[in-house]
Amino acid sequence: MKIAILGGGSWGTALAVVLSRSPRAHEISLWVHDAQLAESISRTRENSPYLPGCILPTSIEVTNSLKRSLQRARIVIGAIPSAHARVVYTQALPYVEGLIRGDAAADETRGTTVLVSATKGLEPTTHLRMSEVITQVFSKQYHVPQMAVLSGPSFALEAAQADPTAVVVASKAPIGDRRRYDHLADYIQAEFAAPYFRVYTNDDVLGVELAGAMKNVIAIAAGACQGLGLRTNAIAALITRGLAEMSRLALALGGRPETLSGLAGLGDLVLTCTGALSRNRQVGIELGKGRLLKEILASTRTVAEGVGTAGALLALAREKNIDLPITEQVDAILNRGKAPRDAMAAIMERPQKRE
Repeated sequence: MKIAILGGGSWGTALAVVLSRSPRAHEISLWVHDAQLAESISRTRENSPYLPGCILPTSIEVTNSLKRSLQRARIVIGAIPSAHARVVYTQALPYVEGLIRGDAAADETRGTTVLVSATKGLEPTTHLRMSEVITQVFSKQYHVPQMAVLSGPSFALEAAQADPTAVVVASKAPIGDRRRYDHLADYIQAEFAAPYFRVYTNDDVLGVELAGAMKNVIAIAAGACQGLGLRTNAIAALITRGLAEMSRLALALGGRPETLSGLAGLGDLVLTCTGALSRNRQVGIELGKGRLLKEILASTRTVAEGVGTAGALLALAREKNIDLPITEQVDAILNRGKAPRDAMAAIMERPQKRE
């Protein structure tokens, strides 16, 4: 089976390495947007800007051609920044094979190609989750494709280096003609399982996607606390109240509480708020030290999804009249120039309440 991975950043590259170890012996194609970077990775077998020190097996094809990457692919993984996802999926649309066209007769036959989103963020302009973006793009030409989302506590470098990693794949879709599996999540679990890479299943797509987006915003706040010189009391409180905030919004939109206490929620929140490899936490640290956001973002090629997600989350919360005090203060720091120390004081000075 061929798996095409769209996105040559750290996570897309790490997934290519992880899946190349699968006992299923997949054919892996990694699509990289930057032609020069694609050529460099193909030649040196190292993605030095995004995953330095990790050598890609020669069996992984690296290409700048969407057509070549997607040809014969039966699983397509999107590992692209949320702000660019719609553009990339739209460009990929003509080359994705094995989907049922919209004018085909509706029956029980399902397409042979599956789309898996591995992006942890919301589309900044529309506030849509990635599964919703995929549905909008592909429904212009096809019946809604079989989709799943992949999330959980997973730093790219550690996963690529075969540190034990556990993630969750969520989907509500039945698998159709694949008789060995009842649901799509079970199928992806079987195909993605690899040494030291454990995959759990879930059917709460909304909860998994929202958790993956919200934890990045809380991680910026955690980093800002560290940048201000605050210690473990503050970080522990922030993580705990951040989880409560994530749960309020997810449940109001239809997610399940157990999802927020699982890998996609609590697991990823703890990792992103405390781990040295967290890009969102690092942005927060630099903000806490007094650096300007534009300077921080200009100094790195990697994407901190929480920067573009905070405003989108607030918009969703306002529609449901949900209070997100930490997210609100992070948005004020990122988009309105509020000083991190003033934002921290605003949270601590809120009226006392029952937990």
